[in-house]
Amino acid sequence: MTFYVTTAIPYVNAPPHLGHALELVQADVLARHRRLRGEAVRFLTGTDDNALKNVTAARAAGVSLRAFVGGNGDRFAALREPLELSFDDFIRTGSDPRHAPGVTALWRRSAPDFYRHSYTGLYCAGCEQFLDGAGCAEHPAAPERVAETNWFFRLSRYERRILGALESGQVRVEPAARRNEVLAFIRSGLRDISVSRPAARADGWGIPVPDDPDQVIYVWWDALANYVTALGDGADLRSWWLAPGERVHVIGKGIVRFHAVYWLALLLSAGLPLPTTILVHDYLTVDGAKLSKSAGNAVDPVTLADRYGVDALRWWLLSEVAPVGDTDFTVERLVARADRDLANGIGNLVNRTVSLARRHGAVRAAAVPSELPERIDAALTTGDFRAATAALWAEVDRGNRLIEAAQPWKLAEPAPVLAEVLGSCRVLADELRPFLPSGAERLRAQLRADGPPRPVFPRLGAAASQVRPARPTYPPPPSTRLKPSR
Repeated sequence: MTFYVTTAIPYVNAPPHLGHALELVQADVLARHRRLRGEAVRFLTGTDDNALKNVTAARAAGVSLRAFVGGNGDRFAALREPLELSFDDFIRTGSDPRHAPGVTALWRRSAPDFYRHSYTGLYCAGCEQFLDGAGCAEHPAAPERVAETNWFFRLSRYERRILGALESGQVRVEPAARRNEVLAFIRSGLRDISVSRPAARADGWGIPVPDDPDQVIYVWWDALANYVTALGDGADLRSWWLAPGERVHVIGKGIVRFHAVYWLALLLSAGLPLPTTILVHDYLTVDGAKLSKSAGNAVDPVTLADRYGVDALRWWLLSEVAPVGDTDFTVERLVARADRDLANGIGNLVNRTVSLARRHGAVRAAAVPSELPERIDAALTTGDFRAATAALWAEVDRGNRLIEAAQPWKLAEPAPVLAEVLGSCRVLADELRPFLPSGAERLRAQLRADGPPRPVFPRLGAAASQVRPARPTYPPPPSTRLKPSR
């Protein structure tokens, strides 16, 4: 069985912010975890280049559209090293030679479900979609009233099949609260949707509708297809999408409808298998406001990683962010969590255990039974990263309680107790690898070495200052070339 995990692909109308880092790190943990279990894994991310809002942002910046999109796309690709990401593939929908032909092929496969239709409605440029009501809950700007003649898709034709896939568990949506929202939306009745835009409105930017060059394919229809187009039309497609296996999307709550309804309908229309799981995260906020490029509160994850370390940043994103409900970010919370859990918790347990073991001779780690792998497996199956990190922390707490209860420094034969705690520390360091790749390797090295142990995780202290929102700079940095996954 294979495990194919993807993130949503973000617009490149601005550089990446901490919310993008959250999703990338979550998907990275899933990929690394399955590799650790010996499974065949493919991890895809990328950028959504063909959005109208990219056109608008480039015009406002006074930069050519292609240079603007390419430069911000480089910044997203360059998150790989500072965030210790292990993605196997990175697709750019505006320039990747696989994408446009793949989108065109999917369109042609669904041709019987398309028809021309005139439509007038309110359009949110932030969401790149027509609205059902009078305003958008995600974006404060007033929506634009638009009258267009576009290609429509017969979404209503697939209502019962989508509902059946979700109700039966053929496609899992986690957490349950998000699944229930999707089911309620479908049960209220699905209406056909517009899936193209006038090419003139998009300044010709986008993928032309086959046999209708005056229209471009709607950016969401184009973007959703990346999960398949990135696989090409040969062996990779057969191995990762057509063959039995897990196909997992990691996305934010604002785009659940696109992934759990529209994407499923597109695949059903094209005669392709459905994803197996859609894992949904809520938002990060600053002072209660959603992280947003347009709002100016988009904290730069690279600055955070440089200043406080990638271990602290990844750990906060995984241990602090709630499965349901938005999570407010501050540097103080990041520092406090890192000092408590990493420096004073995991790092201190391994350091003190290794110090005691070496003080009492060549004590070797014992093979100890542990429920930790199974607890992490169960948590990550539902995308509950906070439960997974809580399982790791419980192992730290168990080790500390064992040391305090046994007080091996008072025992005539401390070796059995120390061997057991060393064994637990080894399991802990092994299971930590998907979460903190470099930090876990330092712990594993400390457990293997013979010299005096040194602290693996530094104490960051309470003097951390707030990080200011990132601002785009031009010209763009050079392109980032992918390196082999670690």
